[in-house]
Amino acid sequence: MLKALLALAASVTLIWMLNTKHGEIPPIGSLLSPYRGFWQNGEAPGDFPTRQTLALAGLQQPVTVRYDDRRVPHVFAQNDHDLYFAQGYLTARDRLWQMEFQTHVAAGRLAEILGPARLETDRFFRRMGLPFGAVNSLKVMMANPTTRTVLESYSAGVNAYIGQLTPATLPFEYKLLDYRPEPWQPLKCALLLKFMAWDLSGRTDDLRMSNILRQYGPVATKDLFPDYPTREDPIVPVGTPLDFKPLAIPAAPQSFEAAYATQQLRTEPDAELGSNNFAVSGMKSASGYPLLANDPHLTLNLPSIWYQIQLNAPGVNVYGVTIPGAPAVIIGFNENVAWGVTNVAADVLDFYQLKFKDNTRREYWHAGRWKPVRRVVERIKVRGQPDRLDTVLYSHHGPVVYDKPEKPFLAQTPIAHALRWTAHDGANEIQTFYQLNRARSYPDYTAALATYGSPAQNFIFADNEQDVAIWPNGRFPLKWRDQGKFILDGTDPAYDWQGWIPATHNPHVKNPARGFVSSANQFSTGPDYPYYLNWNYANYERGHRINQRLAAMRQATPDSLRQLQNDVLDLNAQLMLPRLLALVTDPATGATPPPATSPEGQVLAELRRWLYQYTADAIGPSVFNLWYNNLVKRLWDDDFPTNPTGPALRYPGRDRTNNLILNETASPWIDDRRTLTKETLPQLALQSLRFATDSLTRKFGPLSPKWRWADQKSTDILHLLQLPGFGQLDVDCGGGAGIVNATSERNGPSWRMVVALGPRVRAYGVYPGGQSGNPGSPYYNNLLETWRVGQLDELVFLRSADENNARVATAWTLQGK
Repeated sequence: MLKALLALAASVTLIWMLNTKHGEIPPIGSLLSPYRGFWQNGEAPGDFPTRQTLALAGLQQPVTVRYDDRRVPHVFAQNDHDLYFAQGYLTARDRLWQMEFQTHVAAGRLAEILGPARLETDRFFRRMGLPFGAVNSLKVMMANPTTRTVLESYSAGVNAYIGQLTPATLPFEYKLLDYRPEPWQPLKCALLLKFMAWDLSGRTDDLRMSNILRQYGPVATKDLFPDYPTREDPIVPVGTPLDFKPLAIPAAPQSFEAAYATQQLRTEPDAELGSNNFAVSGMKSASGYPLLANDPHLTLNLPSIWYQIQLNAPGVNVYGVTIPGAPAVIIGFNENVAWGVTNVAADVLDFYQLKFKDNTRREYWHAGRWKPVRRVVERIKVRGQPDRLDTVLYSHHGPVVYDKPEKPFLAQTPIAHALRWTAHDGANEIQTFYQLNRARSYPDYTAALATYGSPAQNFIFADNEQDVAIWPNGRFPLKWRDQGKFILDGTDPAYDWQGWIPATHNPHVKNPARGFVSSANQFSTGPDYPYYLNWNYANYERGHRINQRLAAMRQATPDSLRQLQNDVLDLNAQLMLPRLLALVTDPATGATPPPATSPEGQVLAELRRWLYQYTADAIGPSVFNLWYNNLVKRLWDDDFPTNPTGPALRYPGRDRTNNLILNETASPWIDDRRTLTKETLPQLALQSLRFATDSLTRKFGPLSPKWRWADQKSTDILHLLQLPGFGQLDVDCGGGAGIVNATSERNGPSWRMVVALGPRVRAYGVYPGGQSGNPGSPYYNNLLETWRVGQLDELVFLRSADENNARVATAWTLQGK
């Protein structure tokens, strides 16, 4: 009997251990179960039914769904409720785990899934106010009857799918992480928008610039960090006439230097996140109608960031991509118009230094009196541990991200400073996309933009009435020049945001004489624009290269724009490589050229043959990138070190650095203050060349085709959880940061689209992945090869539910029950 009891106890213990998550180890028994484990997530092409009827509680009328050969759903509904119900249901079928996981990130709720290792991530996103901003936007969206219907219907559709799930049919990641989806709510849609706002407008140099100002003074700071570069090609061309009377700009205080904290950085939204969009008018196209292209550059992940869908109901027939979890189409086209977006990078996030009355931090000084601090207690669930309570302080500016000395999650975040950010304000971005999906003309487009808040985007537009236009659009605070370039004084109301730039005064241009509009995250305007938006944007080369090619374009076709999306010429290399070569070979600069037979000499010979193209097989990019970037580091790291023990600083921008290398050989900034000798620019250039040569030799051996750029760059498309084996490593492709084809190590074109307007619109697109979020599906990454080689698929755009198309063999019916 004892042996039997012991055997039973051992069996029960083993069963419990195999079906319970232990730390980072998933429940092995459940995961491997042939009845409910990951085996059930395998999918063969024949598993997808070509005809079926699904009964879904909540639908008002039948909905037809046609799937094409890329498994893109084409939804035909008879009313808005059913249209967005079906969108929510179908998106959840393909991407439920992705969409729900990202809302957990934005809400600061990862620790309840992943345990205490994510506690600081949760604290940070809550303290940055993402859930706070989502609640504010949700109130605005739900107050509008149209967007309330959209959000509630979409949520009901997602929940209809969640209600069908069994332990066997749960998406793989739920099984791996051992948790279940929760009911979807409209708040989750708002959280997704705030997560994008963080990704695209959550960077700030306030602390670093304040530390630089304190360390080097206003003269050097103004010299090294100017408000406008010497090389720029703004989105709205200089000289574009204003069609409004500017408001008076708030007066700047006499001095806006404050006391600064000295925290250190970890990571932050990537500075290389950007995008391209451009449109040519009919005067430049072969068809006589406008063409429009968009390729947003974001972190490349699997499942893909975007989800393709067509939505058809009375008053709307639109195709494009959306973020899983967000209703409507975000980038796309209909019969009459096309639109796309890129990030504006306006300065819409400022830190204010506060003065608390005492250590209780119950009051802060502002406008000559003590004001009460609002205290919000955040309850954070932690898997396997008790809940944690975290009290966040709010001033009238916004949340105090860190009120006590501690190591911040991101050390761009100063201590005892309040955050003012447009992402905290309520806006109705869903209304913008709802109206864009139904737009027929330029007035419809501008009306749609009126409700858009954050993150600010360059909305490009083209229509069948021969209009092309672009608006850098969002809510922009009305500031005095450079307000927010440095940390602001939180005690003086003169430093508060004084209002908003009227939406009709946002930068814009329609039908310019040059016949095209474009953006690539560069300055929105030239110095002739009357308002301050920011002092620091993406380097100008990508935008200028696009404008070079568009200006020369004649008889353009969709393939002309596709080829431009794949352009790999680097204007920075074209400008700077001749100078670097001269610095190490021209005796006039004081250089002693390396022997031709030396490794450096052979590398120089290779570079002289290079035509500045960042193709996959080219060797030049591998050398130039290392050479140039190391020279930049040698120039600035002694003056603006990034070591973890000093104040947070940043390097001067590329334009200012290039001017120094090109024209200022006697600049005191060239000398390395950490050494006893005085360095010269040729000496630093030669040291950096040797560094590049040695680095590549150690990695690949002596100079050979193994030094090819694709292998040095090594583009990786990782699973959202970075699960080994569920991403695509070492994707063999060209491109790079700062190039039109901006494919770098982890970032790149997350969706490429070209639309040809006309009597019958045609469009082309691809992203690096597939429609399915299931790693066991053949549609998980089936579009990757097309994306890798720079091709586009023609997009199937149906005009009716029963239209015959050779690529559309599937028809489902969704109906109520």
